[in-house]
Amino acid sequence: MEKPFLIITSIADQDHPLLKTIANSAKANNIPFIVIGDTKSPETFHLDGCAFFSIEKQRALPFRLSGLLPTGHYARKNVGYLIAMSKGATVIIETDDDNNPLPAFWEPRTKQTKAHPIYEKGWVNCYHYFTDQFIWPRGFALEHIRDPFPGTGQEVMVYCPIQQGLADGNPDVDALYRLLLTLPVTFEKGTRVALGNKSICPFNSQNTTWFREAFPLLYLPSYCSFRMTDIWRSFVAQRIAWTCGWSVLFHESTVWQDRNVHNLMKDFRDEISGYTHNEEIVSQLLSLELKPGTANIPSNMKQCYERLIKLNVMEASEMDLLEAWLADVGSLLND
Repeated sequence: MEKPFLIITSIADQDHPLLKTIANSAKANNIPFIVIGDTKSPETFHLDGCAFFSIEKQRALPFRLSGLLPTGHYARKNVGYLIAMSKGATVIIETDDDNNPLPAFWEPRTKQTKAHPIYEKGWVNCYHYFTDQFIWPRGFALEHIRDPFPGTGQEVMVYCPIQQGLADGNPDVDALYRLLLTLPVTFEKGTRVALGNKSICPFNSQNTTWFREAFPLLYLPSYCSFRMTDIWRSFVAQRIAWTCGWSVLFHESTVWQDRNVHNLMKDFRDEISGYTHNEEIVSQLLSLELKPGTANIPSNMKQCYERLIKLNVMEASEMDLLEAWLADVGSLLND
């Protein structure tokens, strides 16, 4: 039997209506629910069905990483992943505090599933397979947003220990899209696509499922733009997934997003490093000679992040955090 845990990072208080809804549903479905706080979190937080970890509690944990992570950053979610691993999680589900789970969100997940495979097609806009609306996911290389859409293979069983669910309503698109085009959107159901070797599409941390063998790839970098941390993680994860023979699944919406208030021009500024480097990052990751197999995931991760630092899209300090993460994960998964 799989043992799923649900992780959110939030600075909201216990009266936040969506946190209450998620906590109640998680409890009803027997899924442990962890909320990771930050410096702006309320001093007191108690919500039935939720385990809340303040900054103080995080720093008291026996993880190398928890004392090194900067505050005021989404990457503190890494601590939640480690907590779940320490409690025996075999599946980690992550979402955000502005995503309202639909009933399907609580259904069991399997890493082997039927989907339409896509191989060796380069940049693939997976949103296309779920709507006729002109739309692309945050992190998609702007150079490729008008590329022809590749066809898919016949539906087959695929092995996907990393899975991205879509979000209806106000889905994860970049600030450029929000400034110029229209929302909301409701994606079609019934289609699943699996991106295999050399087919890439950014995925986020808003409705994402990770199975145990992929846990090391959960790592969110800290020394980069807040708007790019999960996107650049997804590029690294996909590049390394190929070395393991895995595909990344994109499946139907299982949440409805009622997006928190954002300053779109601030988001735009924070995404500039992505607009100008996403294509190059993927090209550079493709050029790396990585070793095959799950045993080489840690060394492959180091090689990928060293290349991102060399590209000057990430600070050299990132390697200290990555080393701490890999040490913590190695200890937890090898116990």
